[in-house]
Parts: sequence; structure tokens; C-alpha cells
Amino acid sequence: MPHSSNISAALFDGEQPKDPRAILKQVYGYDAFRGKQAAVIERVVAGGDAVVLFPTGAGKSLCFQIPALAREGVGIVVSPLIALMRDQVEALKQLGVRAAALNSSLSPEEYSEVRRSIADGTLDLLYVTPERITTAGFKELIRSTKIALFAIDEAHCVSQWGHDFRPEYRELGHLAEMYPGVPRLALTATADPHTREDIIDKLALRSAEVFTTSFDRPNIAYEIVECDQPRQQLLRFLSRHKGSSGIVYCLSRAKVEETAEWLNGQDIRALAYHAGMDRSVRDTNQDAFLKEEDLCLVATVAFGMGIDKPNVRYVAHLDLPGSVEAYYQETGRAGRDGLPSDVWMAYGMADVIQRGRMIDGGQSSEDIKRVERAKLNALLAICETPGCRRQSILAHFGEAHPGACGNCDTCLKPVETWDGSEAAIKALAAIYRTGERFGTGHLIDVLLGNENEKTSRFGHVEMPVFGAGKDLPSKTWQSVYRQLLAAGLVTVDHEAFGALKLGPEARAVFRREREVRFRKDRPTSAKASRGASSSGANARSSLEGADMELFEALRQTRLEIAKGLAVPPYVVFPDTTLVAFATQRPTSPDELLGISGVGQSKLERYGEDFLEVIRAHTR
Repeated sequence: MPHSSNISAALFDGEQPKDPRAILKQVYGYDAFRGKQAAVIERVVAGGDAVVLFPTGAGKSLCFQIPALAREGVGIVVSPLIALMRDQVEALKQLGVRAAALNSSLSPEEYSEVRRSIADGTLDLLYVTPERITTAGFKELIRSTKIALFAIDEAHCVSQWGHDFRPEYRELGHLAEMYPGVPRLALTATADPHTREDIIDKLALRSAEVFTTSFDRPNIAYEIVECDQPRQQLLRFLSRHKGSSGIVYCLSRAKVEETAEWLNGQDIRALAYHAGMDRSVRDTNQDAFLKEEDLCLVATVAFGMGIDKPNVRYVAHLDLPGSVEAYYQETGRAGRDGLPSDVWMAYGMADVIQRGRMIDGGQSSEDIKRVERAKLNALLAICETPGCRRQSILAHFGEAHPGACGNCDTCLKPVETWDGSEAAIKALAAIYRTGERFGTGHLIDVLLGNENEKTSRFGHVEMPVFGAGKDLPSKTWQSVYRQLLAAGLVTVDHEAFGALKLGPEARAVFRREREVRFRKDRPTSAKASRGASSSGANARSSLEGADMELFEALRQTRLEIAKGLAVPPYVVFPDTTLVAFATQRPTSPDELLGISGVGQSKLERYGEDFLEVIRAHTR
């Protein structure tokens, strides 16, 4: 099927695939591939299958977009979210690529137009949902169409062990038998070793080449704090990001709406997003987040999978996510453009207990629940580690890191530790002596010798352990129990209303066969200070004087163009390209074309608008 229009037509040469590097430069405006992109693209252009495990921001989409342009036929991309399809299709159109989506949001006229394009062979890329691709109607629609490839994005959704399981993804394993000889790619940014094996197995990709790269996001600064007036802690964090876009995640819909309302009362423009909102309001708020430059979106995890906005400068969590994978994916929405970005989280024992109740109250099998509990404990261990956060996160994905990253709170402000063996014995003894029937609050009352109705009624005031912990304050005992839980020395019985029970390793502590060291919680006064480096927290921080003025003028021009096109500003040019404009100051079309991120289509569409601004500030 020959290509027949604009850039796509110019790039396709008869029956032979076009050089991917020529496509990279002419369409996308980049001079070289990053990391293992070239190896993946070479494999797929040659007709091979691939499993691509790259972190967010590593350029996974190019791994299927460029082969789709280089090979004959249309590339079919399976995407789980309609909003994601819409954004990617619009971005491709701005590049001069013939792209379309087929989903339930289309009007009858739009649907007919996409069908005609498929029949006429005038599409380079077609985005569809996993529910649609295996239907008889879709198979009939593409029956006579030459298919360049199948790309399965967000492939971790195929795995029950993953954090975004979508049963309909399981059907995608049949693509191999339905379309023999068509190369297939599975791509994801979040998959532990178990989930990776599930992706390969369930999608019938045993013969695929697996491409992995480091999951490290060195531009992201990690900070995790213990809950202590979390709203005020959040406000201090957000004060460092005025003028930037970001996301605040909450666990419940009610908390999302309350937090958004409170932030607006603090002169921080915030919108809410959760699955229980009216669809039109939710879509309007998401659209505002994508298109505006200074907006805080307060959301549940219903928001974000596949969001392409590259200049999200911060992500904050007011509640603990359910796993390291969820935390990594949600925080990974910051800094997709590679510029410095911050992620922050406040957590406490109440988060752990609430998450545990959600797991135990779910409909999953006991095997799945056991895995979910282990994943939650792995995240808690990262929260409680005195060592490098980045090292602990990467270890979860099977990647070694030497630590001392210099861009997390525990590296920049090393955490003190203390010999907690005696404290651990007292804490465990309180659990044992009270019959493993009580939660943290009551156990701390026992240790501190607080005589009240409950400790008296159960006879705990008569026990030797009563008052044995008066040497430490209540907040320290809360930290002790969190860290015992993270270490697996205690467990939570959610059916018994959060009662703590002894773990299998507790006996070794009682016998003094295992030393226990605890991290010291930071004093309250330190919690207001910066844990991780905020230098370069947004694109503008590296600019000064005249360069800063030009950058802001370019941002305003970008915003005006984007509004006229009804697209997010980053679709016009990302911040990284505007920074290059401001510092390198190109004054001719050829010089502009030499800037990374400027391709032929964008040069022709609005290059002159930006050149006028640059020239005006260069005279």
C-alpha cells in the first residue's frame, strides 16, 4: 500500500522501508536516537517481535511510530485510554503524520471518515482500544488492509500481578495467530520481573527480543516524609513550584474534592479529577490541565495512565499508593521532558492499615491478595529506608544502583539510625502480652503507661509491659511500629480491625539473635525544609536575564498558537525546545531546523512565529 500524501508520502519509497534516521530527523526534528530506541526500531522494521521495557520519558512511542512510518501499511496501536489516544493522534497530526483513533467518543461522521481512511490506505497509524481490536467488526474492517505492525501500549495491563490489570488485554495474545507474520511490540514503563514474564506469556511473545534499559529517572528528586499536618506539609512543597503544573494524588474521591477546594482557598489554582465526577466536567478538567501552564490537578489514580504532558514539574501523594509499581508510574508522570522535577509523599501508619483493608476486602483470590500485601510492604520499606530512595526503588525492579544518588531526601540529608533492639523487644512484647488483639494506638498507651478505660478494662495496667516504654515519646513508638511492619516483624490483621500480630521473625528478636536498627524520624522543624534539591525545579530555573525574558515571550507565543489549534502547548513545542530557542537564539529557518525537536512540518506550520519573537529580542 503506497503512502500518498504530505510528509508520509515523501518518506515512503516504493516497497522498501525508509531509513528510520531520516524519519527521525525530518518528522520529529531529532538528530539521534536515545538509548536502545534504534535497536528496537531496527528489529521491528525487519519484521521481528519485541518487548520494550523503558521508563517513562525514554521515548517508547517512537519505537512503534517510526517503524509504522518505515514499513508498508498502517501501524495499529492498542491503547487503554481514549484521552491518551486523542492526545497522541493530535500530536502526530502536528508532525504531519496521518493518524486517527477509532473509539466510542467519535461522532458518526468522524467514524465514517476513519473507516474511509482505512479502506483507502491513507493512514500511517491507527489507535484502537483493547476491547475493539478482537471484535468481528474490527477484523472485517481491516480484512483487506496491509498492516505494518501491532503495538500493545501499557502492556502491564495484561498481568494480574500488575497494578492496572485489564482482563480484555488477555485477548491480545490471539493477535499472533490472527495476523501471522505481522510484527508485534509490547511496551510498558512499569513491570517487575514477575509481571514481565506474564506479559511475554499472555501475549504469546516467547520469540520476541526483550529490550530493557535503566529504570532510573535521574532528573526526578524523591522526598518522602512522615505525616505531620499533611496539608501544611503539602503547601510548603507546592510553594516551591509556583508557575508550574503538577499533580496531587489522593486515595478517595471525597479527599480529592476537599483538597482541591482547600488549595484554591490558599491561592493555588486547583481542579479535581476522579471517576465519580460527571464525565463532561472530568474531561474539561483534564483538558485544562493539558493545555494550561500553571495548574494543580488533584486526582485519584483514575487520572494519568499514559498522560503525555511532558512538563509536569511535580507529583505529590497525600496518601500511600498500593505498590512500588503504582508509586513509580504515578511519580513518573513528572519530568517526562528530562528537566528537573520533584516528587513528594506524606505517609503514616493509618495509610498502611487503610491500604491493607482495601486489599483484604477486595474480590481477588488469596494468591493475588498475598502478592498485593507483599507489594504494599515493599513500598513501606522504601518509605522507611535510611538509605538511598533511588537505590531501593530500582532494586524492586531488579536493577542494581550504587546508592548515594544525590537527588533524594535521604542522600541530601542522611538519616540517623539508632540501636532499636530493646525498643523492638518492648514493642513486640506489648503485642504478645495483650493477645495480638489490638492496634497501634492501644499498644502505645500500654507502653507509655496511660491508664484509661480500655487499658483498665482489659487488665493491661497489671502487666509488666505496662509503662515499660516511658523512655520514648509516643511519636517514636509510632515510628517503631511502622518500621517493624516494614521489616516483616509484625503483620496487620485487618479482619480484627487492624490488630497487630507477631511476624515469623519476631522470635529471633526476642532471643536477641537479630539486631534491630531504626531510622530516626526527622524533627518537626526539619520537615519544613527541603529534602531533595530544588535547583532546576522547572525549565526556567537555568535561565537568567534576557534569556528568561525571551523564554517567557516564547511561552506566550506557544500558548497563543496552541489555543488557536485547540491543542496542549507542549504539542507545539516542549519546554526543552523553548529553552534551546532562548539560549541559542536561531534567526533563520535553517538555524531553527537545527534545534532539537524542530521537524519540517512544525517549521512550516509556525516556525516563522517563533523566529519573529527571537529576532525582536535579539536586536
